Amino acid sequence: MHHLTTFSTRNNLDQVLATQVSDLLAQAIKNKGKASIAVSGGSTPKGFFELLSQCDLDWSKVTITLADERWVSMDSDASNTRLVHENLLQNKAANAKFFHLKQGNELTGETLDDLNLAAKNSLLPLDVLILGMGEDGHTASLFPCSDEITQGLARDNSAALLAVQPKTAPHQRISFSFASLSTSQNTFLHLCGENKQTVLTQALNGSDEFEMPIRAFLQDPNVDTKVYWAP
Repeated sequence: MHHLTTFSTRNNLDQVLATQVSDLLAQAIKNKGKASIAVSGGSTPKGFFELLSQCDLDWSKVTITLADERWVSMDSDASNTRLVHENLLQNKAANAKFFHLKQGNELTGETLDDLNLAAKNSLLPLDVLILGMGEDGHTASLFPCSDEITQGLARDNSAALLAVQPKTAPHQRISFSFASLSTSQNTFLHLCGENKQTVLTQALNGSDEFEMPIRAFLQDPNVDTKVYWAP
């Protein structure tokens, strides 16, 4: 299930989203003493990250993680971890905790088991989830028709995380499953640009989740996804 809001500019979108997310995290801290948020990588969220990092919040009680990560070194331009450290874990948000998805040099079964346990203990259920979307309709590292997509989209998947070796994109990855991402109390899909509007229209005009995994978040009646788009 989704609700679409269109903004006149990216800055306007980023400002509204930063304010709303800050308020939601503050409410979670008030209710249970801590808050967790998963964010996406790429170029789209940079402005939002910078604005959110300046919000007044008890950041020491917030844990930030990524919806997915490429298994690359942190100094790589492809590292989502680097993006978060350089743009979100700054200013007031420098006091937040960061849950690293990439731990060690190799993504082994043992590493995945340890991360699954840690994620369930310290992150889930999520308070806020900020998703992005690729031009093929993937979100997180849930890629269309990949070997891992059945596991990734399974509603009864007990694993929080899965290893992904995409056929259509570089780098081995680790990604949260739909089952774990959909625990979020507040889910946003953050989109910018005419091309993303075209992809969104295509996603909304079909129902096959394996063809466009973002449809799982747009169509599932148990997931309320707020879609925010700006030119």
